[in-house]
Amino acid sequence: MLVLTRKAGESIVIGHDIEVTVLEVRGEQVRLGIRAPRHVAVHRTEVYLAIQAENREAARSVAGLDALAAWWESRKRENEGENKGQEGE
Repeated sequence: MLVLTRKAGESIVIGHDIEVTVLEVRGEQVRLGIRAPRHVAVHRTEVYLAIQAENREAARSVAGLDALAAWWESRKRENEGENKGQEGE
């Protein structure tokens, strides 16, 4: 981890187009301003982790739906096969 010391009003640059500026230091809190392109997501860590957890849950739901759809299709094929067998009787 890179550790830098900055004062209020000073900045750091990340890559070519992200700038983080220390706006204010008050006690143990630091206010930061972040300038980044719109396509770059910027989140507090706790928000980012919540988004990741929701994405994992959604992916599990989709996998569950895919399994259910596959089961349903196999049941349909089984039923179609049984119906064809009954037609020949």
